[in-house]
Amino acid sequence: MNTSFFGELLSSITEQGRALLDARRNRNSGIPVVELCEQLLSGRGEASGVAIAQDVLTTYAGLGSEARQAFFMALLDRFGPDLDLVRQAAAELQETPDDPAVLRHLHAVSEPRRQELIRRLNLAPGGTRALVDMRADLLDILADHPELREVDQDFEHLFSSWFNRGFLVMRRIDWSTPASILEKIIKYEAVHEISGWDDLRRRIGLEDRRLYAFFHPALVDDLLIFVEVALTRDIPGAIAPILAEERAEIRAEEAATAVFYSISNCQKGLRGISFGNFLIKQVVEELRRELPGLKTFVTLSPVPGFARWLSRQLKAETDVVSNALAPELSDELQQTDWFLDPDVCKRLEPALSGLCAHYLTREKDRKGRPLDPVARFHIGNGARLERVNWLGDISPNGLAQAHGFMVNYLYELRYIERNHEAYAETGAVASSSQVQKLIKAVPQNKSLQPVS
Repeated sequence: MNTSFFGELLSSITEQGRALLDARRNRNSGIPVVELCEQLLSGRGEASGVAIAQDVLTTYAGLGSEARQAFFMALLDRFGPDLDLVRQAAAELQETPDDPAVLRHLHAVSEPRRQELIRRLNLAPGGTRALVDMRADLLDILADHPELREVDQDFEHLFSSWFNRGFLVMRRIDWSTPASILEKIIKYEAVHEISGWDDLRRRIGLEDRRLYAFFHPALVDDLLIFVEVALTRDIPGAIAPILAEERAEIRAEEAATAVFYSISNCQKGLRGISFGNFLIKQVVEELRRELPGLKTFVTLSPVPGFARWLSRQLKAETDVVSNALAPELSDELQQTDWFLDPDVCKRLEPALSGLCAHYLTREKDRKGRPLDPVARFHIGNGARLERVNWLGDISPNGLAQAHGFMVNYLYELRYIERNHEAYAETGAVASSSQVQKLIKAVPQNKSLQPVS
């Protein structure tokens, strides 16, 4: 019993349902996709329902961008909850608040119709893949149409159940993995570009390198997320030695440190569905079993928002930046190839290191979370900000997004839960004494304090 068997079975059901539908309607009549959705929700037969679901997804796939936008607007306007039924059920609950049947009825009528529509569309062969791609289309237009966030929340709600940890399968990717998956690794790598097959071999085919990925049964041979790991003797402060073509390979048993240096989400349509925290923790357990000599688990992470944040602060002439970065230093930072001048670097390093530490630990979004998305991810997982690395990534991208900074987040198993709880309750960012020394050099005006 495998996914191919179930796929063939579902295709058979679809064809039987389509035969039933053909007997009742002209297949060339061009029924609008929204009307097909209404038919899908009103139908009761399983075979015909699967066939209609397939028709909906096929019709949607052939729509242009404007027609897809209109489809999402229809999901918002026509497939929400029936407010009259909700009001009636709420009134009944007020009259009989202790009746569980009334409460269940209120819950049922308050659910948007589009949630049931999405569930039925998922019955079609390849339905999950099509719905993930559909949500990717929706995400593309949310900025211009924020009212559609209500529709997106229904997708996210259902996907959170369909893609929960219990359905995910972790696999190690190596040189024996099918080429179709290896090609997707090259395509999906989002942090440090893989330049080709030789570069990929250096990341997965050597003894001191690992790559692990999560898969889902409904997305056969496609990845959800993957993490690249370097096995090293010490905590690294720069990415270039890890990615170097010519480097001294070590035996896995010699390594004392596992470095998570790249995490890539592969499915845009699953944005907001958390996989990375489960993947990292499962990889840690896997590596501990395989290599008992590993003592330290850290990341080597980018700081993607630092340069943008610093630029805004400089333009606004805020105290926190003005007091730390003198005008002449700011001017030097704007020079081309400033990082190649040792004297300039010597002048810039103290101020920029302190500001980077400040940015990662004290600058928060409206929800009280770290402003930097990578910091938000790792701190939320219970990691500790361990080190701020000057000129850790001097690639064009590293300089553009973080003025060359990279950081290490430490996953210390004894303190992960404590750090996570402190962050969840107060927004406190766990940081090492080394990082706190950098922060103290920057004038502070925030109420939240980092914790060690």
